[in-house]
Amino acid sequence: MNTVDKRRTKQKETILEYLKKTPIIHVACEKSGVGRATYYRWRKEDIQFARQADEALGEGALLINDLAESQLISAIKDKNLGAIIFWLKSHH
Repeated sequence: MNTVDKRRTKQKETILEYLKKTPIIHVACEKSGVGRATYYRWRKEDIQFARQADEALGEGALLINDLAESQLISAIKDKNLGAIIFWLKSHH
């Protein structure tokens, strides 16, 4: 593997890690220093990367959902009526 391939592999790994933490492609690309056009080209050319990116986005979405639910539960504990109503409408 030559230097360019090693750098590209590292960049792909970095983007995947960012997607797991924040499932927003624009943010992951910006933080990793890779253009969005490059990200989408890699997805098109590299099926394995596309699959890994989809998995990372899914993992990131689950993380954000957990964080949101945690904040909602905290708001409910603080007697936030809007949060209470939202929870009851969503779970009953």
